[in-house]
Amino acid sequence: MIIRTVCGYDFFEVSSAMQKAIRRADTGVAGFFALELWASGYRDYVWKRLFTISAEDCYGIITKEIEALWQGHELVNKTATEPKGRIFVSKAVILLCECRKNRDADHLQNFIYDRKDIDIEKWINDVRRYPIPIPDYTFDVHTRKGKKHGRTKEEFFQEEYKALQPRVPGLFDDLVQPSQPKFFNDETTAK
Repeated sequence: MIIRTVCGYDFFEVSSAMQKAIRRADTGVAGFFALELWASGYRDYVWKRLFTISAEDCYGIITKEIEALWQGHELVNKTATEPKGRIFVSKAVILLCECRKNRDADHLQNFIYDRKDIDIEKWINDVRRYPIPIPDYTFDVHTRKGKKHGRTKEEFFQEEYKALQPRVPGLFDDLVQPSQPKFFNDETTAK
């Protein structure tokens, strides 16, 4: 039995076309088929697919954006008598089409875990044989070794500020500068 959408498409072909169009950043095709699923009463399914696509095909933290849009969709439908909120599906499709693509998560589970393309035991044994040294920057005022060596909070703030890569300007950068230690024992803040 073939499940049909409102315009007569095969349900599974629509789902496949939507995902493959998103991979190719073909927003018009992806959006049409996403809304076709939505209009056909498969609202939960289309969201499930969009979440999956965000994990399988997209780079970065786009899944949080899709979740926020889904929450908006759920909110407008909470008391609705007729389905509402297809704008949230549209926005999700646009974001997924525009974001950078990467199949690492899918490759990790299918190649690394399922097919065992990497000899994990060999890798673990190599790590045990040649352990990675803990970097010196680890030992700051928050560790026993750092405290033992007299590391201070002032050093921590300055060194970690300098280490930020890539760094964007912050609201309180001026408080971290060595010439202005406003955050330690400043008599004006103690009053």
